[in-house]
Amino acid sequence: MIHAAIFDMDGLLVDSEPHWRSVEQEVFRTVGLNLTDEECMQTTGMPIPAVVDYWYGRSPWVETPGLSRAEIGATITEGAHERIGQLAEPMPGALAILDFFAERGVATAIASASPMSLIEVVVNRMGIRDRLVLWHSATLEKRNKPAPDVYLGAARKLGIDPARCLAFEDSGTGLASAHAAGMRTVAVPAEFEIRDPKFALADLILPSLTQFTPQLFEQLQSIKHYS
Repeated sequence: MIHAAIFDMDGLLVDSEPHWRSVEQEVFRTVGLNLTDEECMQTTGMPIPAVVDYWYGRSPWVETPGLSRAEIGATITEGAHERIGQLAEPMPGALAILDFFAERGVATAIASASPMSLIEVVVNRMGIRDRLVLWHSATLEKRNKPAPDVYLGAARKLGIDPARCLAFEDSGTGLASAHAAGMRTVAVPAEFEIRDPKFALADLILPSLTQFTPQLFEQLQSIKHYS
């Protein structure tokens, strides 16, 4: 039986990815990188330090005070906090699926690559504090996604065996994290990459959280968990 549903946050529960892209484009322009939306999508699901390293590796800039990789990452994160806190909206089906599990006595949690400060912003923005048992950030673990640490940490805090957890993810990086933790998984990719083979790891692939049904939940419960 599934005793917990653990959700990624950005791009899955909250429509934050456009705001991340906007801030990334604005900040990277200060070091001479003019990224398109399509280029920004290449790093979907990656923690911001990894995003900065990704683009630095492809087009290095001169690191000076205020323009170091760490400072660029901090500026992106700060800008995203502000935009998401003011503008972001729930993804279709996000509030309904949290209620779906709550009504069935299944614990709900967030396991995000984003820092805890941003998770708090989103929880407050969406008004879902009372729908969640807990929220956990990979920045509090030794390794971020795609390592399984954040999902294992969330399961540990819930006191639930990872094999009895169902994880929802929209990125390949996050899916790899949840899969490595030994959880049953549902991938909800963005339209531009829904056919990408990296999502073949998932037990179920959906175009939207709105497509999740009681029948699918029963099917997922019958799947033998990973050893």
